[in-house]
Amino acid sequence: AGAAAAPLPEEDCMKLNPSFVGIALSSLLAIDLWASKRLGVCAGEGSAWGSARPLMKVIEVSGHGIPWLLGTFYGLCQSDSSAAREVLLNLLFALLLDLVMVAVVKGLVRRPRPTHNKMDMFVTISVDKYSFPSGHATRAALVCRFVLRHLVLAVPLRVLVVLWALIVSISRVMLGRHNMTDVLFGLLLGYALYGVVEHCWLSPATAPALFAFW
Repeated sequence: AGAAAAPLPEEDCMKLNPSFVGIALSSLLAIDLWASKRLGVCAGEGSAWGSARPLMKVIEVSGHGIPWLLGTFYGLCQSDSSAAREVLLNLLFALLLDLVMVAVVKGLVRRPRPTHNKMDMFVTISVDKYSFPSGHATRAALVCRFVLRHLVLAVPLRVLVVLWALIVSISRVMLGRHNMTDVLFGLLLGYALYGVVEHCWLSPATAPALFAFW
C-alpha cells in the first residue's frame, strides 16, 4: 500500500479554507477600492468632472487643520469675552486632539493613498502619505458637532454647517484623496472625539491656570 498522504501544513489549510470573516473583509475591501475609484471623478484634470477640481480643492482647504487652528487662535487672542474665550479654547483643544488622534491612527494602520490620487494637497506632513482615516472627515464631523452645540445659529446656518461637513467629506473621495471607508471611519472618529472634548471640557474651574494665561 502506498504511504499515507502527509497532512497539509496548518498555514496551507487556512488558505484552502478561508474563514467567512476573511472572505467578507476581502470582499468589502475590493468593493471599497472599486467604488472609491469610480467616485474619484475629480482626481485629475482629465477625469470625468475634472473641471470641478479647483472648486473641490477650495473645499479641501476649508476643512484643512491649519486654517482652523490659525483662525481659532486668532479669535482667542482677539476675544474680550470670557464666555467666547472658553468656547474658543475648547475648540482649539478639540482641533489639536483631532490632529494627534488622526496622526496616531494613520501611523498605526499605514494604509496607502488611492493609486489615482495626485499628491498635490495643501500643506502635508509625513503621515499624510497614509489614507486611513480621513483627517478632513474627522475634523468636519468634530467641528460640525461643536459648532451646533456651542454657537447659537439660525436654522439655515445650522443646515449650512451640516452640508459643509458632508461636502468636505464627499470631496475627499471625489478628489481621489481617500477611499470611502477612510471617510466613513473619519466621520465616526470625529463624532466620538467630540464626546471626549465635552467630557474634558476646559473651564475656569477645571483649568484655572490656563484661563489666567489667556
